[in-house]
Amino acid sequence: MAVSTVYKIQSLNSTCSISTSTKTNLGFHQKQVIFYTTSTKKYSTRKFNTFITCSSADETKTVVIGLAADSGCGKSTFMRRLTSVFGGAAEPPKGGNPDSNTLISDMTTVICLDDYHSLDRTGRKERGVTALDPKANDFDLMYEQVKALKSGIAVEKPIYNHVSGLLDPPELIKPPKILVIEGLHPMFDARVRELLDFSIYLDISNEVKFAWKIQRDMAERGHSLESIKASIEARKPDFDAYIDPQKQYADAVIEVLPTQLIPDDNEGKVLRVRLIMKEGVKYFNPVYLFDEGSTISWIPCGRKLTCSYPGIKFSYGPDTYFGNEVSVLEMDGQFDRLDELIYVESHLSSLSTKFYGEVTQQMLKHADFPGSNNGTGFFQTIVGLKIRDLYEQIVASKAAAPVAAKA
Repeated sequence: MAVSTVYKIQSLNSTCSISTSTKTNLGFHQKQVIFYTTSTKKYSTRKFNTFITCSSADETKTVVIGLAADSGCGKSTFMRRLTSVFGGAAEPPKGGNPDSNTLISDMTTVICLDDYHSLDRTGRKERGVTALDPKANDFDLMYEQVKALKSGIAVEKPIYNHVSGLLDPPELIKPPKILVIEGLHPMFDARVRELLDFSIYLDISNEVKFAWKIQRDMAERGHSLESIKASIEARKPDFDAYIDPQKQYADAVIEVLPTQLIPDDNEGKVLRVRLIMKEGVKYFNPVYLFDEGSTISWIPCGRKLTCSYPGIKFSYGPDTYFGNEVSVLEMDGQFDRLDELIYVESHLSSLSTKFYGEVTQQMLKHADFPGSNNGTGFFQTIVGLKIRDLYEQIVASKAAAPVAAKA
C-alpha cells in the first residue's frame, strides 16, 4: 500500500507530496515524488519508477464521477455516450500497453476499477473468490490514487489484463478535467465515495440481465443455456452482497426492467427504464416531465411519435428510494424513429442542454449504440448532459472562490 506525506510550504504557496511503497501485492515497485508550485510550467521525468511533475495548484480541478454496475450491464456504452458529450474520441493511452483498460479523451479519463484487483485470475481461482469479492481488490490503493488524481497529482496505476488474466506493470495517468471510475466497486469503500462529485448506478433486473446474457453468449459466443445459468448463479451471492447495495449511495440510478406493455414478456427486447434522481444533490437538478413535483402519466400522441406495438408510455413523479427523496422519470417501450425524439425532448425540463434538440442530436449521433431505441440510451444521454452541467458549475464555483475571498 502506498504511503503518502503532504508538505505545505507557505512561502512558496506550494504543496509537495511524496508517495513511496515497497513491493506491492501487484508485484512491482512504486515510487512517486510530486511537487506543486505556482508556476504554470509542467515537466515530468521517469527514472527507476520515479515520477516528478510540477503544475499550478490553481489548475487542480479534477471532477470525479463514479459509475457502478455488474459485468455486461452497459457500462462501456454509457462511457462512450458520456465522453461524446464532452467532445473528442475516447482512446487508450497512446504508446502504452495495448491491453490497457483506460480511455482518454480531450477532457475525460475513464479508469476501469478492475485494474485494482489484488489477485489475478489464477489467484482468485486458488482462493475460491470471485472478482466481486472485496478480498480480491485493493481498496487502499484505489483510494490513494483516486485521491491523488482529484488533487491534481499523476499516478502510476496498475493494469489488470483481461486477455491474460494477469496483473501487468503500471501506466502513467495524469489528472484529467473529468475522471470517471467505472466498475464493480466505485461506491463500496466509504473513503472513495467521499471523493465522488457524482455517482451513477446501472441497475439491470435479473430477468433482463438473463435475457441479455442469453442473446450475447449464446448467439455470439456459442455458450450453452446451462453454462449461462451456471455463470449467473455462481456470481449472484457476491453480487447481492457487494455490488447491488451500492445503489443506495448513487445520486442517479438507471433501472432497467421488463416491459409492462406486453403481458408476460420474457424476451427482454422491449424495456421499461426508470431514471431515479436523488433530490438535494449539489449542482444537480432532476429532470422533470411537464410540471416539477407532480405525478404524471403520458402516452405521446401517435401522430407526432411513430412507434409500433406495444407503443410508448412515460411517467414521472416524486418517490422515496432507500430513505432518500427522489424524482423518477420512466419510459416503457421503444422509439421507431429517433429524429422524432425531439417531440418527447420538448416536453422535458431541466435537461441542461445548450440548445434546443441537443438530446435528440446526441441520440442520432450514436444511433448504432445498444439501447438507442429505448430508455437506456435516452436516459444515459440525459445523465451525460447533466454531468457536463455539474462539471461546469463546479469549475465556475472554484473560479469564483478566489474572487470572493479578495472582495
